[in-house]
Amino acid sequence: MTARALMFQGTGSDVGKSLIVAGLCRAFARRGLRVRPFKPQNMSNNAAVTDDGGEIGRAQALQARACGVPPSVHMNPVLLKPQSETGAQVVVQGKIIGYARAREYQALKPRLMSAVLLSYARISADADLVLIEGAGSAAEINLREGDIANMGFARAAGCPVTLIGDIDRGGVFAQILGVKAALAPDDAGAIVGFIVNKFRGDKSLFEGAMATIAERTGWRAFGLAPFFADAANLPAEDAFGLGDRRPRAEGAITVAVPMVERIANFDDFDPLRLEPSVRLVFIKPGEPLPLADLVILPGSKTTVADLKFLRRQGWDIDLLAHARRGGRILGVCGGYQMLGKRVSDPTGMEGPPDEIEGLGLLDVATRLTGEKTLSQVEGVCLMNGAPFRGYEMHVGETKGPDGARPLLRFANGQLDGAMSESGRIAGAYVHGLFADDRQRAAWLALLGTTSGLDYEPAIERTLDKLADHLESHLDLGALLAAAR
Repeated sequence: MTARALMFQGTGSDVGKSLIVAGLCRAFARRGLRVRPFKPQNMSNNAAVTDDGGEIGRAQALQARACGVPPSVHMNPVLLKPQSETGAQVVVQGKIIGYARAREYQALKPRLMSAVLLSYARISADADLVLIEGAGSAAEINLREGDIANMGFARAAGCPVTLIGDIDRGGVFAQILGVKAALAPDDAGAIVGFIVNKFRGDKSLFEGAMATIAERTGWRAFGLAPFFADAANLPAEDAFGLGDRRPRAEGAITVAVPMVERIANFDDFDPLRLEPSVRLVFIKPGEPLPLADLVILPGSKTTVADLKFLRRQGWDIDLLAHARRGGRILGVCGGYQMLGKRVSDPTGMEGPPDEIEGLGLLDVATRLTGEKTLSQVEGVCLMNGAPFRGYEMHVGETKGPDGARPLLRFANGQLDGAMSESGRIAGAYVHGLFADDRQRAAWLALLGTTSGLDYEPAIERTLDKLADHLESHLDLGALLAAAR
């Protein structure tokens, strides 16, 4: 039996597609259905490692969690990881196949459709219902030829589409009616209904508007979803808006994260942001690093380029001053590489071949070569003695005298990372350390405060609240009936 499917496309980026799909995954899974998420093409440097040894967008990993199943590379068969303004690393079914500039990728897309449809068939074979997320806007008509992300996929797979508009940004009538006007008739015919998302205020004042949009488009109104404030507790798909998140004023300690240009896996910091005793500050370009108890250099998709970017902001001077004051610094993955004496990319793994002097805060050097390491890991942190679970997602090797003081020891005996002689500067390749309550509590104790958060249960509670929210405001029966 073939699974039913329903695709959710947006009037634009950041209208809430990922969140709505995650909430519906949980809501329909609670009804006893075998639900699976699917996104044909994603663009994000916030990725997750899957149990089958690949990487997918973080949003699809969260959606899989909402379904109660492990994430699979087939849930997001094409992942684009931006490395410049005009190009990205191309990951297909979890593995890197190369780098493509925007125009080159347009020529590549038709060849990727077969992989997308194969993955979709794999996901559908184990499901009663597949909830599919589009990318960007449904009306990107300049990219329609060879499209695999929105209408091109919907038409190839024969699945109906629900359109999501964002009233919070204004102009929702123009958003939805404009999509109808811009699309070719056959594409517009694939849309069966719409959702207006992120509403604030008195819903009764918009009831007539929903009827008007339905009348003008011929599409069914599936519901008006109020703004869901607790979405801030869930991992975000992209870094847009990270710097706009206001830090807690009452935090007992301050943790600062400089926002490098190609920041990656930034959900590493979500657990710290939710801690009552932590004031987490994302430092925007042009701003100085503040006085902080801990500075964390984040992961980066392009370590050499982001190290140059960091120096242009003057953050290298701030970091050296912080270190001289005896401040603590932690480098995660690309941030770990930056802390060393040298980073070389001789074969152009992350951009043009290059070599650059590092910050020199750890006596190690990095060479970006070889296969990408993608694995789930666990072990113990040698700085604080606490156990951890996390994941590796990196290219290259980092070696040097400070590596004789590793930060982490894996359960298989492998060592990772390095520490300065004082122990106040450290780095490692493992992501997700702070998502482990035991490890986060140990770091906070080191900084002189305590943890007040059980992170994983908090994510589960938020997913349940999101499902309840959508159950209350959307017609789930009509959405399920529309799936085919």
